[in-house]
Amino acid sequence: MCGRYAASRRPEDLAGIFEIDKWDPEETLEPDYNVAPTKEVYAVLDRALKDAADPRPVRQLRKLKWGLVPSWSKTPEGAARMINARAETVHEKPSYRRAFSSRRCILPADGYYEWVTGKQERDLEVEGKKKRPRKQPYFVTPADGSVFAMAGLYEFWRDKTLPDDHPRAWWATCSVITTEAETDPLAVAPADGPHTLAEIHPRMPLMLTPDRWDAWLDPARTDAGELRELLAPPPSGLMRAYPVPTAVSNVRNNGPELLEELAAPEEGTLF
Repeated sequence: MCGRYAASRRPEDLAGIFEIDKWDPEETLEPDYNVAPTKEVYAVLDRALKDAADPRPVRQLRKLKWGLVPSWSKTPEGAARMINARAETVHEKPSYRRAFSSRRCILPADGYYEWVTGKQERDLEVEGKKKRPRKQPYFVTPADGSVFAMAGLYEFWRDKTLPDDHPRAWWATCSVITTEAETDPLAVAPADGPHTLAEIHPRMPLMLTPDRWDAWLDPARTDAGELRELLAPPPSGLMRAYPVPTAVSNVRNNGPELLEELAAPEEGTLF
């Protein structure tokens, strides 16, 4: 799954990486090292500009809220639960299939966090000596330092309780597509820790390699079979993972220190 990630790149950098044609400086977000559900995030998408004479899609950097609200939903209350869409079923689930057909995006990240219960903690839990085992967070990121381009979907939802000219009349929301975690060895693995992504968690965000970006973002592509081919996992051996401070577990903590690579898992959380 993907329940927390880091996104520190500036819009100017993202504009160059993704060949963005339009972004609004007023929508600039501060670097976020602890992105949690319901926060605003950057998304790359191809969409025609509103009220433009030219109907062709334009590559844009937009600000969306993480937690998808289907256009047909009566309320936005379930958004916090719809942060992930499974690659295996995204084409058929009522909440996602419309967006999968024509509203696809890329959610740029530095990488994502996942929590592992340490062996000592698991043993104590099995013995009944500890009910809530302490978990060690790991940060998963491309080994070459490139952007982690997560496949995503976006939707627009109209709050009918508000007038058309109200700034919150329309919600723009998104969801991260996840897939089965890789079982092949990591490109760089911690000496005392998991050696594959599957050992960290059975699911992972689906990372799109640059050769798939244009096809994924193209709203003219609507054939479900062809789109599902784009959801194939990326080549193995592209990722690294390392333990980071447990401070990231508190969503109120936010700063580059959360990405600090620990020499070993924190005491009491050994893998």
